[in-house]
Formats: sequence, C-alpha cells, structure tokens
Amino acid sequence: MQDSSPPVLLHRAPRSRRSFLQAGALSLLGLGLSDFLKLRAIAQTAGAPSQEKAVIFIWLPGGPAHLDTYDMKPDAPIEYRGDLRPIRTNVPGVEICELFPRQARIADKFTLIRSVCHDFGDHGGAHKRFMTGRIPATPTEFVNDAPAVTSIVTRMLEGRHRNPLPPCVAGVDDGRSQIDVFSLGPAYLGTACTPFIIAGDPSRKDFHVQNLELTPGMAARLDDRMMLLGGMDRLRRDIDQSGMMQAMDRFSQRAVTMLTSPAVREAFDLSREPASVRDRYGWSAYGQRGLMARRLVEAGCPFVTMVWENPFPSSPIPSGCCYNWDSHAVNCHIFEDSRWRFPVYDQAVSALIEDLYARGLDQKVLLVVTGEFGRTPRLERRPGTQTKVTQPGRDHWPQAMSLLVSGGGMRTGQIVGATDAKGEAPVERVLSPNDLWATVYRHLGIDYETSINDFAGRPMPILPFGQPIPELLPPGA
Repeated sequence: MQDSSPPVLLHRAPRSRRSFLQAGALSLLGLGLSDFLKLRAIAQTAGAPSQEKAVIFIWLPGGPAHLDTYDMKPDAPIEYRGDLRPIRTNVPGVEICELFPRQARIADKFTLIRSVCHDFGDHGGAHKRFMTGRIPATPTEFVNDAPAVTSIVTRMLEGRHRNPLPPCVAGVDDGRSQIDVFSLGPAYLGTACTPFIIAGDPSRKDFHVQNLELTPGMAARLDDRMMLLGGMDRLRRDIDQSGMMQAMDRFSQRAVTMLTSPAVREAFDLSREPASVRDRYGWSAYGQRGLMARRLVEAGCPFVTMVWENPFPSSPIPSGCCYNWDSHAVNCHIFEDSRWRFPVYDQAVSALIEDLYARGLDQKVLLVVTGEFGRTPRLERRPGTQTKVTQPGRDHWPQAMSLLVSGGGMRTGQIVGATDAKGEAPVERVLSPNDLWATVYRHLGIDYETSINDFAGRPMPILPFGQPIPELLPPGA
C-alpha cells in the first residue's frame, strides 16, 4: 500500500516537529485557550510514576553478528566461528560471547531468541521489514509504505495515554534524526504519529534536549496568542478536509503539554541521577541512552526507541572499527571492532536489565534488543577502506539473527529457537519479526489483529500475520 499523503508530510516530519515545539510556531496552529489551559493543568499535576505497560526497544543498526554475540558456534570451522569464544552464563547450558561477562552473570533475567529470520538483505529493506511488520513494496531505501511500529503504537494508545510525555520517543546520534533514517515513517497514519526524536550524545556534559524550556516571557506571549486564535479553531477545523489541521492540532497539544510540564523536563534530565548510577551504565551513548530510556518509561512514556550506533559519537572512531554494527571487512576488522564495541554494549545492556529488575519495573517494562538482521556465518576477508590491509568481516544475513528480550513479566533464563551447526538458518522454532511485534503489542494491551483505516478509509491490519511467542508469555497467559 503506497502512502497517499503528500510526500512533503513524510519527509519533513522531523523539522516540523521541532518547529512545533517553539512558542512562535505554536501561535500558528490554532490551539484554543481552553485546550491550552486544560493541557497546562494536566502537565502541572503530572509526575506520579505510571503503572501502564511500556517497551524499551534498543535498535542496533547495521546488524550484529549472531555468531559473535548470542549464537556462537565454537565447533564450526574457523572460517565460521572466528576469533571470539563463548563463556558460560548463570543459566546452565546457555553460553554467550566472552566479551559479555556482565550479561553472563544475569542471563536468568533475559531470553535469547536465535531463530528470527526474514528475506530482506539490504539495510533499507530490512529496516522496513522489521520496523513495520510488513513485506515492504521495495527491497531497498528507507521510506516506509506502511506505518512503523512507533506510529501504530502512537495511534492505538492515543485514547488512553494521558501522560504529558509523548507516547513514543526515539534517541539518536546527531545528524540521524530524519524520520526515514531508521524507517520510522508513519505512512498513511500521518505525521502526528511520528516519535519525538532526541538527537545528540547524552554522555556529553553539555547535552540537553532542545525546545523543552519555556521562559516566563514566552509563556505570557503564548497565553495571549492562544486566546486570540481560540475563536478561529472551530472554523479552521470545519473547513479542513486534508487531515493536516488535525495533525497540527495534535502536534500543538503535545508541544504545549511538553513545554509546560516540569515532569517532562525532569524525565529527560540525566543530571538528576546519582553519579554512581550513571557510572554503572557507562559514560557512552549506549549507556546514557539506556539510562534515559529507563527514566522515560518510569515517568510514563509507553514506547522508547534508543538507537545504539557509535558508542562514543563525540570521539574519533579507532582505526579498524566501524560507526555502527555494519561489520563488513571493508568497514572494519570485525574482531577489533568487537573488542572496542562489545564491552560498552555489555555494560549498558546489563545495567539496564539490572535496573529494571531492581526498581520493580520488570513486570511493566519489556526490553527488546535487536538489529535488522544477522551477519554471514562464513567470514569474508577484504582490504579495509581505512586500514588498506586485508581483514575479516561479515556481510548481511537476514536468514538468521539473534535478539534479546527481558522484563515485561515474560519468562526468562532460556533460549528460544536454534540454528544449524554453522548458524546459517533456523532449525527450531522459525520466527519472523511479526511474532516479536505480536508479543510487544500484546504486552502493551494492543489488539494485534485489529485494523486502522488509511487516508482512503480502507481498513489496514496493524499486523498482517504473526502470533505472540508462547515461550515468552507468562505462565497461565
């Protein structure tokens, strides 16, 4: 299904969202004074911890190598198994990469799924396949022809989400905030269903979330402008036939609520965390984004996507290493990159898991960690673009991948599925990204078998196929 909305709405979403968060732009959106006062009252009284279910989705773009992380094959030929070795965990029979010692100590608190697969080997096609739960119309490029999961969650929860925080938040590196970079486009759901994107390195001391401050002078001007525009609201909404006014109304309401809410600013403010907690997560983009995700779900945001690409985006990338998880031989020496990246990842993900359990969030918050596909089981060896020497790497491999699931009241301390002796394809419990999303939707209380109308009024299923993964579901579910 092709997006029937004007293309400019899709491509300009991030810029529009930022502009809507500025007081000057809000004056153009037609939010009435009564709406403004109601929203401000809600914002000022918000802040109690939310009991609603939530999801933290850690996205590893480029695709981690399953043979080097969670599905190691120590008995396979050297050209498959590579340099790294598995270590035991605190769950008998479960082994993971030797560079994950922190996760090995808490393996009883997560489940590894080793049998997810799909058919899209290009980054763009794989992003779309994974992020939408649909077979994309084209196998390349990143612009969705169906709504991303974040947009579906936003639409499905809008009737019951009363927290001043946006229903979906995404954290990315600077320069990566365009909506199509990770196939987070809303397609026919419209731009009001895009996530609130936070760009930058939260491990920097000068990091702050832009456009969340409303000075007293700005507040006074905003009150005046809302009063003047209030009388125009009904007329403007009545004459609008495109759906744009509705989207603008929802943007403006979200913006005013966020601007006037101390609870929102506090949720994003990592300086409120004790230094010992920030140290435990690690002073990396991975660690501090993980901590921010915990703060956001604890404050009531139901879906947080944190993108972990470069662990240290404010520092030079070491020679032989890669910006993200795209570990081709031309991009990096995969094992040098692993020795640089994996300890940072291990610290961040283990701290997040431990924190969710320690703070009693393990029933409420479901954590999912994954990339868009795995990497080729057989190593490739080519000259590196930077190093100019022949080095090992792995290519794209959607035929098999591993992902981690924790919390959410799910069963943990287990492995779901298995691949063959060389990690080339699943041989037990073949699953697709849709089975994961059916599990996620179920956790959030969203009927994964329901439909949403597109702009033409045609019902479109939010998930055309897939079922919750029974091995994960709580006993008796």
